[in-house]
Amino acid sequence: MPDEDDTTPVPPAAPAPPMLTLRDGMPPLIETAPALAEMCEKIAAGTGPVAIDAERASGYRYSSRAYLIQLRREGAGSFMVDPIGFDSLAPLQDALEGTEWILHAATQDLPCLNEVGLYPTALFDTELAGRLLGYPRVGLATLVETLLGYHLAKEHSAVDWSTRPLPTPWLEYAALDVEVLLELRELMVAELAETGKTEWARQEFDYLRSFTPAVRTEAWRRTSGVHRVRGRRSLAAVRELWETRNEIAEQRDVSLGRILPDAAIVVAAQALPTDRDALMATKGFHGRGADRYAPRWVAALARAAALDEDELPTRAPRGDGPPLPRAWAEKDPVAARRLTFAREALLALAEEQHLPVENVLTPDYLRRTLWTPPATRDPAQLATAVADQLAAYGARPWQIGLAGPVLVDAILNADIEPEVEPAAPEPVAEETPSEE
Repeated sequence: MPDEDDTTPVPPAAPAPPMLTLRDGMPPLIETAPALAEMCEKIAAGTGPVAIDAERASGYRYSSRAYLIQLRREGAGSFMVDPIGFDSLAPLQDALEGTEWILHAATQDLPCLNEVGLYPTALFDTELAGRLLGYPRVGLATLVETLLGYHLAKEHSAVDWSTRPLPTPWLEYAALDVEVLLELRELMVAELAETGKTEWARQEFDYLRSFTPAVRTEAWRRTSGVHRVRGRRSLAAVRELWETRNEIAEQRDVSLGRILPDAAIVVAAQALPTDRDALMATKGFHGRGADRYAPRWVAALARAAALDEDELPTRAPRGDGPPLPRAWAEKDPVAARRLTFAREALLALAEEQHLPVENVLTPDYLRRTLWTPPATRDPAQLATAVADQLAAYGARPWQIGLAGPVLVDAILNADIEPEVEPAAPEPVAEETPSEE
């Protein structure tokens, strides 16, 4: 407790940053072909890069389609397009041809923009630029506050954007997301040049233009709580229930969790009930779709029960990549040493360059290269072979230039057998007199 006589002044709290507001008022919502044509004329007549964002209905819909597209360009202003009412957005793609797009977290928005026929000629990703510049937090709101000094409201980030009509407060929130991207890009371009990372960013952004989401094999294994399921028969039940749920969700365009939560799949797979009454009595089997689709859940469990032993899924997923790192020491001690050496050196390199280590080199590329490295041990030939191997996986030239020498050193050093120190003599235990 402070002294009553303590008169040390308490420094005033830092003032909250001002709330970001729309400079030009609410932009129009483009819903008709004439309005789209007029907007495209204005965008084509504008100057400089185009800020673009898209809103999806994640958590509500199965699909990842765009339900709103926001754009802003100097000399043109801001616009919001409702893509649901259009058969084609080809006029917009024509208007954007040859421009640089500014996106935040491009890998999230590019797939849904590509789906409606929009493809960038060039792009700048403010989230990725933040990572390359070493910012510890790269969410849009944080970068806006850090670099621009404004508070960006995020209260509508998780709403159902498939709702029609879209409420005005949601539209205002969406318009603000592109309000700041032009200014953010300008500051980041200068900082990338100052830190010597302009070329790194260019290579990363070029690579993103051809980004497509990875197709997950055995996606059912990502069911939350599946690690608690014991036995291959129960794993088969998880798979059958998940695939049934996925089929229903896709047909109805409803998110998976709104059909049946993962927790319900796990408890049903553990209990393996054989009829509807037993299934509905299973503690934890709940959700709006539990009762509605009960016959399909029972049928899925029956399919799992009828599988032959050789049809049951394995405990671990089958893959073409190396084993999990924790198994390397047992399966290949030399490879384990390579990985240890490389990880330590890459961490030091990442700290030196003010980068997240996963941006220095994709962890999967690291593991694949070190598990099956080139056969040669001639340093020059090995350097070339490692560079070729990393490039084949998808590493960019700047990453190969940084990480390649680290991997070469790890491969060469790991081949040297470590000296085994003589074991210390076992201490002689003193005899303890037995009690009578």
